[in-house]
Amino acid sequence: MAALDLLVIGSGVSGLSAAVRASSAHRLRVGVITKGQLHQTTTRWAQGGVAAVLGGTDDPDSTDLHLADTLAAGAGLCDIDAVRVLVDEGPRRVSELIAMGAIFDRNVEGDYLKAREGGHSEARILHSRGDATGAEIERALVVAVHDTAASLVEHAFADSLLMDNDRCVGVRYQNSSGALFEMEAKNVLLAAGGAGQLYSVTTNPVEATGDGIAMALSVGAALGDVEFVQFHPTALHHEAMPRPLLSEALRGHGALLRDTNGDRFVDELQPRDVVSRAMMRTMLQQGVEHLYLDATGLEDFAIRFPTIHRSLEIVGLDARTDLLPIAPAAHYTCGGVITDMRGATTVPGLWAAGEVACSGVHGANRLASNSLLEGMVFGPRAVDAIAAGGVPAQPSGAMRTVLTPHDARVRGARLDPPPLPVWGSVDTDPVALRGKVQAAMTRGAGVLRDASSLAETAAALEELMGHVPAADSDPAWLEIRNLIIMGRAVVSAAANRTESRGAHTREDFPETSDDWMLRQVMVRA
Repeated sequence: MAALDLLVIGSGVSGLSAAVRASSAHRLRVGVITKGQLHQTTTRWAQGGVAAVLGGTDDPDSTDLHLADTLAAGAGLCDIDAVRVLVDEGPRRVSELIAMGAIFDRNVEGDYLKAREGGHSEARILHSRGDATGAEIERALVVAVHDTAASLVEHAFADSLLMDNDRCVGVRYQNSSGALFEMEAKNVLLAAGGAGQLYSVTTNPVEATGDGIAMALSVGAALGDVEFVQFHPTALHHEAMPRPLLSEALRGHGALLRDTNGDRFVDELQPRDVVSRAMMRTMLQQGVEHLYLDATGLEDFAIRFPTIHRSLEIVGLDARTDLLPIAPAAHYTCGGVITDMRGATTVPGLWAAGEVACSGVHGANRLASNSLLEGMVFGPRAVDAIAAGGVPAQPSGAMRTVLTPHDARVRGARLDPPPLPVWGSVDTDPVALRGKVQAAMTRGAGVLRDASSLAETAAALEELMGHVPAADSDPAWLEIRNLIIMGRAVVSAAANRTESRGAHTREDFPETSDDWMLRQVMVRA
């Protein structure tokens, strides 16, 4: 079989949006491989919605306001041109998704219902069935991909990128039986998501182990902003994992945060990093493992938020009468594989979009509900660039900090990644070892960090490497290797950034410093 024009790794919103556009708009021969089932991605778990300014005669909102809110949340590290692309092209991508059959909530007059979430100055968030937006977007895209893609492979664990000299030409993967295969392509789009499973408490599915970022680093792709791991402040404090998410939309509709005394302690509509920090500090002061979300004042809760209502029923809670126990949970990897504004990485033939990428739109902290929009915008942009000839990376978006590192807008600073890992021999089972990796990252590299905690985490990861077998190709061990590679990168970048900014909080360097108005670029020589 001839090589594909495009191979997409991952089946979230960015990967499927790209695959649909490649087939329908450009008639490219497209393949999609995914670790689980086609619909089983982080996109499916997204409750909050998609942020887009659709306009209207009485709408006070504008793309300029959306841009300003995104820049404010990103704490000085967003690329303004990339954000402009996001907010300007986003409404058109949402309209295309609606044309594919995606259904968003409307009022009785037929107008779209819009909510306000943390960090947004206006109500601009679209939802589907109240709190099932990601599932609805994924449903519409899965249907479209089944109709257009040339090759779909589910339960395929991609363990390495294929290289021909300096160009990426495909991927090696194993199927559910452990058999190895290679799939060649003229271009490869990484859309493999983030690494929320680095932490013991996360809203991410079990598949989110940083595989795409680890593979890209191994072939010389530059990474950026990996120290900025966003924690969602309102994950239900419960033994279920991934943690049930209590959508930001609840606070947008008036739910309040309360401490153990029943007092409010933070403005609920601040960006997520602000709220998560306030929660962690309050929990430490009061010696507790969780605080509370008070949604008792919200009308028609079960009707407006049916998914959350069902999740609460399962654990014996009723938002109409109960204060809901909550604690921050790892939610989103703000950094990743550096790209230009068309998705090109520093490796020819390798493209990236969505949470796996560092495009420049999120900076130090992602604005709520911009993630689905980013995937819908930048996945198709990569496809358009490939169809136009796939020229090498240009100095735009986050790639500016690699190709023009002294650009005054956001400077780039080179940071060597940790030394290549030296794996050892197995003396424990992978489930137990994975838990130890997560525990170490949670203790020392979570919402609050300092030099001592980061050093202890680095040492713990080094010690755990010795318990990972070098030759074992079991996906359970491959995931642990990727988690350790990703964890060491996060810890290294966090230890080097001696300030607090966005989702990175150093207790020993609590202030934001103008000297650190730069993006750390990590690349293996």
